Amino acid sequence: MARATQVSLFHREIRTRLSSAAVEILLGQAQILSEGQIDCGLYGGSTMITIDCSKAGSWVSDPCDSTTVRQLADLLLGDDRFRASARDLGVREAQRLAGQPLDTTQIEMSLRTAGTNLHVDLDVEATPMQARAS
Repeated sequence: MARATQVSLFHREIRTRLSSAAVEILLGQAQILSEGQIDCGLYGGSTMITIDCSKAGSWVSDPCDSTTVRQLADLLLGDDRFRASARDLGVREAQRLAGQPLDTTQIEMSLRTAGTNLHVDLDVEATPMQARAS
């Protein structure tokens, strides 16, 4: 075994984070599919956000292949900007389907990949504002 006679003064670390434009680019490519309704005074519904990352290829320098998509999936759920943007989109869709403002009580988010596609599922449960006031 070789003996170390010198050590570095620096600890080097490589970290990968989403770029500042990533959320805007990805959600700008999204297809939205939502369903839901008010039943017994409560709104229940879901929104699926499908992002075909291969369509972002002209805007990004990274390869938009399945390896990149899996890496994105690992980073997206931990990214506050993405979670907030996806949540806002889910609330807007729920209010559109309910036809009225909602007091959102719970949104569950999950993410999965399939090839170059990211699928973000949002399950929304909420109380209509007017039902809460009565």
